[in-house]
Amino acid sequence: MQARRWLAQLLVAAATLLARPPAGEAQWVEEPGKGWGSLTIYHQDTRHYFGIMGNKRPFVLDGHAVATSGFLTADIGLFPGVDVWIQPSFHRLWFRDAAGRQVSTGPGDARFYLRISPLRALGRAVPLAIRGGVKIPLGDFDVGSPLNPGAGQLIPLGDGQTDYEMLVEMGRSFYPKPLYLMGWLGYRWRAKNTSTGVDYGDERFFLAAAGGELGRVSYKLTLDAIYGEAPRTSGGPAPGAEREILRVNPTLALPLGPGLVEVGVRRPLSGKNLPAGTDFTVGYFTRWALWN
Repeated sequence: MQARRWLAQLLVAAATLLARPPAGEAQWVEEPGKGWGSLTIYHQDTRHYFGIMGNKRPFVLDGHAVATSGFLTADIGLFPGVDVWIQPSFHRLWFRDAAGRQVSTGPGDARFYLRISPLRALGRAVPLAIRGGVKIPLGDFDVGSPLNPGAGQLIPLGDGQTDYEMLVEMGRSFYPKPLYLMGWLGYRWRAKNTSTGVDYGDERFFLAAAGGELGRVSYKLTLDAIYGEAPRTSGGPAPGAEREILRVNPTLALPLGPGLVEVGVRRPLSGKNLPAGTDFTVGYFTRWALWN
């Protein structure tokens, strides 16, 4: 049971780390009343994970994990140089090993962001933004009763605690050439899980992307990474349990209706204590104007 619960925690960790807004829309803060929306679905099917030394290993007990996650991101400009993001999620997490099968389906945790363009007040049109946000633990995290913790849900749909994030975003457009570069660097403060008493440890993360257009086809190559600290329990820190991941994500997009449909893959290059499977992605992006 302990091994299965550990593998289940890897599943939900993978699901919560999937969320990423469209890279091409990152650092340009939206004008008041204008914004964009995207729906992205990730699917991962794997029998392997990255061990504590970074080596790729098969799940114990012939384990097989499948995670399908959807993220709906909506952005709207509030004031000149200020916009907000909302990102709810939905997961279907499936796990099977020699001991049986477990499936969890339902809403996951949600993220909320406020973003500002600090140089706009100086009259500078530099694509630099600062984004702060919070992840609210809305996903089901039933860990059972203190007397019978095994009675809880084996695969939770969230990680049961609150995260706070701060990011710096920058970019460069090479207009009139259809090329751009962008990226962000961030820090995530992870609050203690009051149900389990586990402090998962803070995380540093970054994303870098280059993209452009070839006729009607848009392309993008993204590299992102997360580096976590060792979690802490009542017994103290747990060295070797840090979660890390470095991934590359090529995507292609085509016009469809009022927006773009995007397909791609996200392949892990290295990691620790996380599933080692490739994510297959499909998404849709569109712009809107709610008021002038």
